[in-house]
Amino acid sequence: MYAGLQELGVANGEDLKETLTNCTEPLKAIEQFQTENGVLLPSLQSALPFLDLHGTPRLEFHQSVFDELREKLLERVSAIALEGKVEERYKKLEDLLEKSFSLVKMPSIQPVVMCVMKHLPKVPEKKLKLVMADKDLYKACAVEVKRQIWQDNQALFGDEVSPLLKQYILEKENILFSNDISVLHNFFSPSPKTRRQGEVVQKLTQMIGKNVKLYDMVLQFLRTLFLRTRNVHYCTLRAELLMSLHDLEINEICTVDPCHKFTWCLDACIREKFVDNKRARELQGFLDGVKKGQEQVLGDLSMILCDPFAINTLALSTIRHLQDLVGQDTLPRESPDLLLLLRMLSLGQGAWDMIDSQVFKEPKMEAELITKFLPMLMSFVVDDHTFNVDQKLPSEEKGPIPYPSTIPEAFTKFLQENRIACEIGLYYILHITKQRNKNAFLRLLPGLVETFSDLAFSDIFLHLLTGNLTLLGDEFALEEFCTSLFDGFFLTACSRKENVHRHVLRLLLHLHHKVAPAKLESLQKALEPTKQSGEAVKELYNQLTEKLELRKPSPAEATETPSMELTLPTVPTPASR
Repeated sequence: MYAGLQELGVANGEDLKETLTNCTEPLKAIEQFQTENGVLLPSLQSALPFLDLHGTPRLEFHQSVFDELREKLLERVSAIALEGKVEERYKKLEDLLEKSFSLVKMPSIQPVVMCVMKHLPKVPEKKLKLVMADKDLYKACAVEVKRQIWQDNQALFGDEVSPLLKQYILEKENILFSNDISVLHNFFSPSPKTRRQGEVVQKLTQMIGKNVKLYDMVLQFLRTLFLRTRNVHYCTLRAELLMSLHDLEINEICTVDPCHKFTWCLDACIREKFVDNKRARELQGFLDGVKKGQEQVLGDLSMILCDPFAINTLALSTIRHLQDLVGQDTLPRESPDLLLLLRMLSLGQGAWDMIDSQVFKEPKMEAELITKFLPMLMSFVVDDHTFNVDQKLPSEEKGPIPYPSTIPEAFTKFLQENRIACEIGLYYILHITKQRNKNAFLRLLPGLVETFSDLAFSDIFLHLLTGNLTLLGDEFALEEFCTSLFDGFFLTACSRKENVHRHVLRLLLHLHHKVAPAKLESLQKALEPTKQSGEAVKELYNQLTEKLELRKPSPAEATETPSMELTLPTVPTPASR
């Protein structure tokens, strides 16, 4: 409590104890100690007895004076940090720190010492080491001081950042597995600016401040974790962190990050969920502007493009372009904007391989993706238009055109072997589901059972698909639809992929009342958790069981309904008067 007072020549509790132990007249010794160490203000001595008359303890008085002086001192330190020449102000603060640092462990003085350190751009290394070595001091010091400690202690900084990164990933997964299924409010609904107001991004932004070294450390953590886990949410955080610093106009960092302008432009596209012609040209300019010898920047650009929010925007824009090309009778290879979207998708999807191999070269685009797969998707769009027009014709003019039920073998093969084709194909299926196009959905659904890296069973796709399927709610009453969807798709992966099990249960929790009772019963049996199932699956299954129990008729309702024929008693006719 009194640490450091002796070094400054100020008497403390130990001195008083020693004085009282060795004196013959304790009361005189106490009075002398009070006189020597009290507030040395002559006019105060006559006022103190007045406080005694009011029963105010001297401790309470001295404590209030001390608190007031400490507040004034804190204000003065903050003022010194802003006034005069830079060298002079820092010299004053350094002198003040030298005089006061010995009191840093004294709780009542500690805030002043910490305030002095906070305003010093470079705290002496010796003092930083003393702070770092003491857990309580380290915890109490301001983030400005911690930055100076962290920049030379990557392991310590990693310990501080790691819980935040875990929290961030958990938050993203909680959104993907949320029980609130909606086509309007999904994983991609929040705007980029709203997302980066999140707790983790804001804390990391504050921890980094204007320190380029710390920013680089965080980026290195994100790259390492992305490589170790393949979790694309780390790519989202990489982009959100840069844009959060951009919002605060931290030019010290933004100007040295070669991805800044590219990310800023892409952020605007993500906000609109579309890459327009003007921004497409800007993005292309950034990609074409990567100079020889600077290819390493492609690793960071690919990570920015691997962000699910970027992939979502690029894929949605691709589907929209394909629809426009159908109306213009134009082939995909003749559209520069479409080719750019594919180039960026390819770069984003190749992020992990590029960072892992350290070979910084844009992935080569397969010609068949442009010459065969995309025209095939366009033919699906034409099939839909043809069928819809035919359905609107008067009955006598209708041609005998049934909706195509077979799926081209090439489509399935592309989805299995080509990552970009698979991503675009999945987004096309999300598109037709959102349009409530049941025929097209059932036609293409079998192609999702086996896809590149099981992308059709990824959390992001299943989250979006379950949301879009709510628009086809009435179809769940049909045996054919449920068999195709559940038996033909979902249940093929439930036993080997717990995330699929969770998404199916989420969907049924939302739409169980639409499913035919017999089908619902068989699904309930098929989805029963095993001993190996995680707690999340068991919890969802219990929620579903409870809901289904509530829907069952009560025993009283289930018993045979009594006959409505009642025997009426004979009522005598009133006597006439």
